[in-house]
Amino acid sequence: MVHLVYCDNEGKSGEKVLDKILAGTKTMVVRGAAGRKIPHSRVFQGETLYFMQKGTGKITAMATVTSVQNYVKLTEEEILKVLNENQSKLNLSTKQQERWHKKCLCLVEFKDVKEIAPLDFEHQGNMDDWLILDKIEEVVAGTSIPYNYEKSRF
Repeated sequence: MVHLVYCDNEGKSGEKVLDKILAGTKTMVVRGAAGRKIPHSRVFQGETLYFMQKGTGKITAMATVTSVQNYVKLTEEEILKVLNENQSKLNLSTKQQERWHKKCLCLVEFKDVKEIAPLDFEHQGNMDDWLILDKIEEVVAGTSIPYNYEKSRF
């Protein structure tokens, strides 16, 4: 499987998430929710991540997953511990730490980040901020197929 990861804009206060990834100051991404949500338990070592800056419509980087940590039913103290222990890789702003303060967390570490020739992303309705695909061409303009959520079910 391959994964398309939407990267948030940090806004006026700081760098964009994708800029941190490309600079090597961020080597792990996190997704979290009150309950299990994609990509929790659905991303594995050796798989490929593709990155896209939210709002650009362009897939511009890729990397290889090196490790994954999945957590459920974390207490307040455990959430803080997990985020703090991984902060050197996550490189989260205070605002992002608050956003990802969730009971279920999926932390995905990666390596070998490289910029790629931009691929035009073909957005479809109801897409999440993390897509699980057989191949990236499924969401690239000109080769895309209607996205279904079969691979995103638990």
